[in-house]
Amino acid sequence: MDKLLSLESLDDIPSLLQCYASGELTPSRMVEAVHAEIREDSDHVWIYTLPLESLRQYALAAEEKGMAALPLYGIPFAIKDNIDLAGVPTTAACPAFAYTPQRSATVVQRLIDAGAIPIGKTNLDQFATGLNGTRSPYGACRNAFNPEYISGGSSSGSAVALAKGLVCFSLGTDTAGSGRVPAAFNNLIGYKPTRGWLSTRGVVPACRSLDCVSIFALTAADAERLLEVAAGYDAEDIYSRQRKGSDNDFSLQRFRFGVPRQQQLQFFGNNESERLFTEAVAKLQALGGEAIEIDFTPFQEAARLLYDGPWVAERYAAIQQFFDVHSDQVIPPVREIIAGAHRYFAADAYNGLYRLHALKRRADYIWTDMDCLLTPTAGTIYTIEAMQEDPVRLNANLGYYTNFMNLLDYAAVAVPAGFQNDGLPFGITLAAPAHQDERLLHLAGCIQQAYGLSLGAAGVPVRNEYPSEKASSQVPTQDLQSSSSSAPSDQVRVAVCGAHLSGLPLNGQLTSRNGRLMASTTTSSDYKLYALPGEPPKRPGMVRVDRNEQGVAIEVEVWELPVREFGSFVAGIPAPLGIGTITLADGTAVQGFLCERYAVADAEDISRFGGWRGYLQQLGKSRLRTH
Repeated sequence: MDKLLSLESLDDIPSLLQCYASGELTPSRMVEAVHAEIREDSDHVWIYTLPLESLRQYALAAEEKGMAALPLYGIPFAIKDNIDLAGVPTTAACPAFAYTPQRSATVVQRLIDAGAIPIGKTNLDQFATGLNGTRSPYGACRNAFNPEYISGGSSSGSAVALAKGLVCFSLGTDTAGSGRVPAAFNNLIGYKPTRGWLSTRGVVPACRSLDCVSIFALTAADAERLLEVAAGYDAEDIYSRQRKGSDNDFSLQRFRFGVPRQQQLQFFGNNESERLFTEAVAKLQALGGEAIEIDFTPFQEAARLLYDGPWVAERYAAIQQFFDVHSDQVIPPVREIIAGAHRYFAADAYNGLYRLHALKRRADYIWTDMDCLLTPTAGTIYTIEAMQEDPVRLNANLGYYTNFMNLLDYAAVAVPAGFQNDGLPFGITLAAPAHQDERLLHLAGCIQQAYGLSLGAAGVPVRNEYPSEKASSQVPTQDLQSSSSSAPSDQVRVAVCGAHLSGLPLNGQLTSRNGRLMASTTTSSDYKLYALPGEPPKRPGMVRVDRNEQGVAIEVEVWELPVREFGSFVAGIPAPLGIGTITLADGTAVQGFLCERYAVADAEDISRFGGWRGYLQQLGKSRLRTH
């Protein structure tokens, strides 16, 4: 039997299905590669991974039924470890609480029945209490882009497993934002459905009346595919609801989106998040949206009820028998949060409900003026060290835009929306009243197309699955030969060939300095391009060849920067990269990225792909390679 010996990363669902259909790959070979890859877990992603023999059994079961019968044929996925998988321990990140269920959760079983293959159970903030991913005895889950930063929580491992290309999708839960904050911090789609659309039978409750199973996906289209498989009324779940359709698709017409008043927006000192959110508002306007400023007060006040109101008592009720006997096994500050339930009485619960209904009445009135709500997913991001030093206050900051969502009965989709100058992702959230899920996912797909960002942390290019004129409308670039032969005296032109290209992780270092894209072109035919080793975001190194070497033309973008900004831009370029003079295809000489030759001695020569995007596209088409 052929053995799949290495796994670079998995792609979106259609790409893997194409590999199966072409015969390049089988589910059995795929699980061998995934199993080999997940043995290294320095990022604290997994609590339990299935043994290879179990994975083979799932793969063989799918192969026996065939692709025609299974919409998720051989698609690997991860499960947050507060969701049951039959025969596998459920810990909720508390070893003393662990039990082994005989049945899988309803949503997990539906996915398996459709051909999906569970790879393992992922790390989380203990008992799903937290938005940061550091509250686990299994280790603080590390961000997929920078391991010094938080991954977001509580569905931390599920997000990072997907972002790093170990699975094609993953399941989380979302009570206060746990399915959206990790998506924003790891460049993913985080879909929190209407409460009750996905069954919560077989899920360890956080706040049972509010809990949602959430979906992490690389694309909005994948999230919609998974919804169709996983959703459905479940008579065994007392909070299950029948789906209702929405009247129209506002992603294909002019729509109104609400934005909190300027003084109500909070970025907690992060100027990069503020810049990126301003750009997101402009992006939605370019897609046909009309921005409506709204009073965010009722949403903020509802959000405070989740942790400063009687709903804390519902967290205690979820694990009451265990907590009363084993509270010493619960880590701080989770223990402190749950123990806070003792200060509430039954009357407080009713008064809290009355207050929530009053706030919802006020919020519902605001919806008469807008089709959807746009906010940052989180106002900022923190290092793991900072979060552990101030866990309660900083965690509360992360929930500023998320805590109200389930209390007010909204659907929401977190969408990638660019990168900070340091390469960390930023995300926005679209929200709408219950049962508007498909509309939100369609709009999220259009936004993904408009941004054109790579998917997750593996550099996979986005595919066009939401074709529309608005989604593909971008400012056209001009040929350098049709522009002035040189930049104005107060501007400098610089050619970029890697992560600074439009839509890639470091492009914000140009746009934040008022950079302007002048042309998409190529170098002259005497360069080579190499993939340099190192942590994401991945970087290429371009070198000029000697006369006796065969070079190629490499794809570049030429950007124009104000001279006053050029110095700070260059100062941030790490060795072995630097700025030198590059010759373009038309003979024009501009400043641009070059790499010192010593650094490419052991690097992979990727010149044959014609550029960094070509290399990323190749990765997207062939994630899995045999040796």
